[in-house]
Formats: sequence, C-alpha cells, structure tokens
Amino acid sequence: MTFAPVTLTDALLSAADTALRTLFAPAHASMPSPAGGGAASVLSPQEAVYSARLMRVNHVGEVCAQALYTAQALATPDPALWAHFSHACAEETNHLAWTAERLHVLGSRPSLLNPLWYAGAFGLGLLAGRMGNAVSLGFVVETEKQVGAHLQSHLNAPAGGLPKADRESRAIVQHMFLDEIRHAEAASNAGAVELPDGVKALMRSAAKVMTTVAARI
Repeated sequence: MTFAPVTLTDALLSAADTALRTLFAPAHASMPSPAGGGAASVLSPQEAVYSARLMRVNHVGEVCAQALYTAQALATPDPALWAHFSHACAEETNHLAWTAERLHVLGSRPSLLNPLWYAGAFGLGLLAGRMGNAVSLGFVVETEKQVGAHLQSHLNAPAGGLPKADRESRAIVQHMFLDEIRHAEAASNAGAVELPDGVKALMRSAAKVMTTVAARI
C-alpha cells in the first residue's frame, strides 16, 4: 500500500527527487518494453529520422506527465488522491523509459528543452491541484484524452503517423495509448468534473506548441 508523505518536507523532497530523476537520470521501467526483443525493424534513413521526431515528442509528453502528476500529488491534502496520482506517475515512468530507449535505438536524443517542459507542466499541475480535487482530476481526464488522441494520430500511418515498418515504436505507442485512456477513466471514476471548453482549447493550443517545438529541438 502507498501512503502519502507525512510532512510537507517529505512531500517537497519527494517532488524534487522525481524532478531530478526524470530530467537527469535514466528512467527504469517496471515492465518490459512492448517493443520486444525480436529482430529489429529495417527502416530507411528517412523513416528512422521521422520516427525519432515523433518518439521525441512522445518522450516529452512523458516528462510532462511526471511533472503534472508529481505537482498534483504535492498539491492535494487527500492521502487517497496522493496515492492515486503517485501510482499513475509510477506507471508513466514505464512510458518514459520505453520512449527514451527507443530514441537511443533510433540513434536520436530527447528534447533539449525537457527542463522547460517539466517546469511548465509542474506549474500547471500545482495550479490545477490548488483548485480542488474534482478540478485536478478533471485536468487529468482532459490531459489524458488529448494525449490519447495525439498517440492515436501516430498510429494512423501513412497520414502523419509512424512508418508502418517501425513495429517497435508502434507497439510502444499502442501500449501507451491504452494506458492513457485507462488513466482518464480512473480519474473520471474518482470524481473528476468536466473542464470548460475554453480551458480545453487552451490546453490543446499549448500542446500544439510543445509538440511542434519538441519534434525539432
């Protein structure tokens, strides 16, 4: 069973530890990568570069997920909700590790702006958390729905998605997609309220900027 930190100092130290591990240490997955250990897909140089761009964006999404869930856990006084956010954060660590590993195999690197993405997502998480549990959970629902739609677009080859030949990246993204939808459902069942349309639109606009920049830098 997971318990909330007993003091504010414990909570702050836990949040700082997550930030340092996310940004400066290799992530360690608790589950094997969906990419598997079979024969590697054969990609053209152009396909490898394109896959790497999309997987870099997905890795940034997982950096932001770590920040978001950590901040929301820090902001809530509810031990049960703290455990909810912490468990989701731990599951997202698998995604962080899998996307980082795939980037390495593709001969690429994570975004150079990861500290900036982390700081922005952490700030949003704190803001959402301070607005109450129902709103904080609603923010999770909308975030995970938008992430799910983004991941689904990466599976829609050839219309801007991952190359069909890249079986490993597609397997990772498919698994991530299912996890994100499950996280949205769990937050909804925990008492989330639906966010206003204007907030949803702002979230989509911010995500568009992030994905466009992260694909290149």
